[in-house]
Amino acid sequence: MLSFLAEFSDLVPGFNIFRYITFRTGGAVMTGALFVFLFGPLIIDTLRIKQGKGQPIRADGPVTHLSKRGTPTMGGLMILSGMIASVLLWGNLANPYVWIVLFVTVGFGAIGFYDDYLKVTKQTHAGYSGKMRLGLEFAIAIIAVYCIAIAGQPGGFRAASLPGLDFGFSTSLAFPFFKNLLLDLGWFFVLFGAVVLVGAGNAVNLTDGLDGLAIVPVMIAAASFGFIAYLSGNALFAEYLQIHFTTGTGEIAVVCGAMLGAGLGFLWFNAPPASIFMGDTGSLALGGMLGATAVATKHEIVLAIIGGLFVLEAVSVIVQVASFKLTGKRVFRMAPIHHHFEQLGWSEPQVVVRFWIIAVVLALVGLATLKLR
Repeated sequence: MLSFLAEFSDLVPGFNIFRYITFRTGGAVMTGALFVFLFGPLIIDTLRIKQGKGQPIRADGPVTHLSKRGTPTMGGLMILSGMIASVLLWGNLANPYVWIVLFVTVGFGAIGFYDDYLKVTKQTHAGYSGKMRLGLEFAIAIIAVYCIAIAGQPGGFRAASLPGLDFGFSTSLAFPFFKNLLLDLGWFFVLFGAVVLVGAGNAVNLTDGLDGLAIVPVMIAAASFGFIAYLSGNALFAEYLQIHFTTGTGEIAVVCGAMLGAGLGFLWFNAPPASIFMGDTGSLALGGMLGATAVATKHEIVLAIIGGLFVLEAVSVIVQVASFKLTGKRVFRMAPIHHHFEQLGWSEPQVVVRFWIIAVVLALVGLATLKLR
């Protein structure tokens, strides 16, 4: 909203600073963090009263986690409220990508919130139908990816018309390490992008199992993709780095900055021992946000590198389930894989900090693809 002040820069020279995405991204980080710091205790107290004993421990979680019973969940509400307030204050609300990413974030967050609500009110680890949940996620994702494809074509939404719509570059898949390698997926891009969004949302959801485990890798990924969005949306930087220029996506950096700030505020309360859990409300929303950002900036494959920790967590569950159904044997002592290391004797802080280190290394590898062309 404050970006409109740049229009009055002729009258007030200092207002010209609101033109710069870097300045507004910094403002979004600080505002998001401040919002959660100020209102976090109130939200925690309110959720603790509403939830009573809180969400029961998962049936597939370690017995040692029983001591966490009574800790309020739905902490994603803290992150989302701080993030949205920050974006509305600092973002350019005329940019379609801002609204598309927010649509996915809020939509996935609403799905997670309803799931958390059922778990709390019914005092069970089970939410609602997995098929219904996935169906809703795909519906939101398909709408979002289609809008991203329209926004990415010449003329954007103003030039869109369903009959004979030619998306061109906006429906192409870009490959890291190659300057000009593009694969035009056509209409299949909408389905492919939806899979990326839904996969990212659920991968982060599976990672959220220990105090502070999910939020820091999410912040690392958000910071990385905020940087990527800024470079991809800047014609000069994109040309210099030989990455694909995507008009308007630079503004997503403000959204990522808002998430980073709100995540920092949440970590203050989620650090071991956690005063509140993120819940599906936060994990689904933040994963969906990362997926939408990757699709919009044409860095879907890079998301698998930067978010490699989330991929590892999701693959561990898939392998575990498949192995047990096919052979009756388990590959890991417990899945997702962070529980496996707990069963091996690693303490919770050891697992969390070591996984953070892995997330940092993967982010550096992913960012290196910007120059290795």
